[in-house]
Amino acid sequence: MGEATQPFRVMLRMQIKPGMEQDFEKVWRDVGASVTSHPANLGQWLSRSLDEDGVYYIVSDWVDEPRFREFETSRRHLDHRRHLHPYRSDGSMTTMTVVAHLTADPGAPAAHDDWEAAG
Repeated sequence: MGEATQPFRVMLRMQIKPGMEQDFEKVWRDVGASVTSHPANLGQWLSRSLDEDGVYYIVSDWVDEPRFREFETSRRHLDHRRHLHPYRSDGSMTTMTVVAHLTADPGAPAAHDDWEAAG
């Protein structure tokens, strides 16, 4: 697969104010369609860190960088951010191009011990 067909990925790291995690998750779900309904969005995921208290990662994939940047400056995105901002105490954004994607092997053993023995 060539680079031109690989998605443009955005990863946000958000530190949520203590005690506001459940409300943040609810609001994120409530306003998520403002991201996933954009024609250039390929999907979005919310993950909660098991290692860092109150830290969430939001990953979204886009057709390409120019269309993400178009979304990033849109009125709907700014409104989306306005809803989430009260929960955040810190955060960062990283952008990247997906280089490769490996999927599960449908012929792989079903049990760990079988998988270990096969290698």
